[in-house]
Amino acid sequence: MPVASPFQVAWDGEQRKVLEELARSRTAPLRRVQRARAALAYADGGANAAIARALGVHLDTVRRWRKRFAADGLAALEDRPRPGRSRRYGPDVHLAIVATVTSARPATDSHWTHRAIAHRLDAIGISASQVGRILAGLDLKPHLVRGWLTRPEDPDFYAKAAEVCALYLRCPPHSVVLSVDEKTAMQARSRRHPTRPVKPGQTERREFEYRRHGTASIIAALDVHTGQVLVEDIVRNDSATFIRFLRMLDQSIDPKLTIHLVLDNGSSHVSKATRAWLAAHPRFAVHRTPKHASWLNQVEIFFSILARRLLRRGEFTSRQDLIDQIREFTLAYDDEARPFRWTYDGTPLKAA
Repeated sequence: MPVASPFQVAWDGEQRKVLEELARSRTAPLRRVQRARAALAYADGGANAAIARALGVHLDTVRRWRKRFAADGLAALEDRPRPGRSRRYGPDVHLAIVATVTSARPATDSHWTHRAIAHRLDAIGISASQVGRILAGLDLKPHLVRGWLTRPEDPDFYAKAAEVCALYLRCPPHSVVLSVDEKTAMQARSRRHPTRPVKPGQTERREFEYRRHGTASIIAALDVHTGQVLVEDIVRNDSATFIRFLRMLDQSIDPKLTIHLVLDNGSSHVSKATRAWLAAHPRFAVHRTPKHASWLNQVEIFFSILARRLLRRGEFTSRQDLIDQIREFTLAYDDEARPFRWTYDGTPLKAA
């Protein structure tokens, strides 16, 4: 005959309601849900062994919970403080670490490390590993840096952006819209040993050592409404080079067409010489992207395609080989060129 437990548990209406809601919860911690179900079973006369089997916990655990509920009531739902050493580093130490990291840089290093912080707080006697744990808890990461641009407000930002987007949406009559920019410092590199081709179950293997053969730069003009690109090799990225490219466009494009140029604010695009040449050739209509918004220039998309499909994994035995491969890539690209799908629909631009 089973012996009744000396620790009897009973609940009034409000307490039972709280326990029933917790027992049905799908978001509360599992331990609280199990304790609530056990507390209800105690009050309903359930045996410890049956409750343990139903909840999938040890019998001793059920006995311990029954004793706690009988003594503490609903407070037994919460975890008790666990034994262990008290905190050695209190709020004052945490504040000292925060002040160290956020106030100034170290005397000689460029940024704070765990070891440098521990050395700075030597009087406290804290280790570098403990500094790391405290920083992790505070979500402070002095070893990381993120590029940032403090851009002054440009009162003409939205007007300039809308003007460029309007050209992408509709080509003006008897005109051609060209997106022009330079891509500089492309490295011509070749691997010291041949690349091993891809095999079933094995990715392509590329030698990590390489030889440098110089760098190359190009200037490109993208016809926004056909998708075709014209690429020219350049030695210097200056006003004379840019004007020479504009002169070539002037000679090769039907003189009956107005040439709309989408340009960023690079030095060769805004120099006195370039402005004077454009003023002397009124068939060129210049539309500049806002400052720090060269991403609005569509030729940047072509440069991204070029980098992903050729430059990133290509091998080039010389600077001229790099230029030749870029030309071949561009000719093949033009054979299947089509305009980029521009999703701007003419609605007012949101704040940047």
